[in-house]
Amino acid sequence: MTQTAHGVEFTRQPSENPKSAEERAAILANPGFGNYFTDHTAIVDYSVDADGNGGWHDARIEPYGPIVLDPSAAVFHYGQEIFEGLKAYRHADGSVWTFRPEANAARLNKSARRLALPELPAEYFLGAIRELVAVDKEWVPSGDGEALYLRPFMIATEAFLGVRAAREVSFRVIASPAGNYFGGELKPVSIWISRQYARAGRGGTGDAKCGGNYAASLIAQQEAEANGCKQVLFLDQANDNAVEELGGMNVFFVMKDGSLATPALTGTILEGVTRMSVIQVAKDMGREVAERKITLDEWRDGVASGEITEVFACGTAAVITPIGVLKDATEFIGSEDAKAGEVTMAIREKLLGIQTGVEPDTHGWLTRLA
Repeated sequence: MTQTAHGVEFTRQPSENPKSAEERAAILANPGFGNYFTDHTAIVDYSVDADGNGGWHDARIEPYGPIVLDPSAAVFHYGQEIFEGLKAYRHADGSVWTFRPEANAARLNKSARRLALPELPAEYFLGAIRELVAVDKEWVPSGDGEALYLRPFMIATEAFLGVRAAREVSFRVIASPAGNYFGGELKPVSIWISRQYARAGRGGTGDAKCGGNYAASLIAQQEAEANGCKQVLFLDQANDNAVEELGGMNVFFVMKDGSLATPALTGTILEGVTRMSVIQVAKDMGREVAERKITLDEWRDGVASGEITEVFACGTAAVITPIGVLKDATEFIGSEDAKAGEVTMAIREKLLGIQTGVEPDTHGWLTRLA
């Protein structure tokens, strides 16, 4: 069967062994994050012909399952891989919507350029998401704060060991029902300061969403978890210990005068879609937002003096999470007894309200999928 989405034809091969309604209901009752996956996957392939012309082709929906790759596939040896993350939300009327997918499509292509991967036309990106959600729409949860997490990714599949950009690539989308990223009741989290490790360097891949950045952050994340922290903070140690980002989230500060500040994008910080949305929502609420250099000293001194009244992190998976304590072996900034701040929660409520259809979408950020 062939379906057309955003002008691109997708063939559908339905799964012969989809989860039963009972199995799916049991999963949706407590989905966690990234633990379960829907019955299908969207795929579009890319290849270069004998004349050196590349193109995307064979857009399709297939049953979810293992990917068969040659052991010499470039993704295994040279790390040509990028990905995105966005969510599909079920609204009160049962319809399913996603949030700013065009921004994710644009960022995927920015990452592709940096990793020497082919750019994907937006119609393929949007069509793949729409088609996958259409066939697996029963997997979209409806609980408070729940959504279907969508993971588009692109990998170099060519079987070749020479060091050059791959000529065969696969773009895919998988989906996973998701609850609260940090689990349970929303409360401020503790963050570990990474003194030894850097997430990215100048001229590197810090502003690309590629697996290598996350792989480089995992050892610091392990250190954080060993010290009772949920996330790790990375600093630019060559730039006055300027705050960069967490392992997978951007950071915001609420100042005493009600304004917000967040680290400026320097090429080493990922431009989060949630980050840019928080900036706009805060401005809509009449708050000034500064994108500038913020050092660890300013964080420490600002909390101590009361100049900084709230700190929160944001990202697609967790949306907005308040930060209570920042610490390492010698530092302890903030309070373990801190409550989620009023400004933090107001912005979170507004943003989630737009995503779930409770608040008006004045910026045209929502796209209906099913």
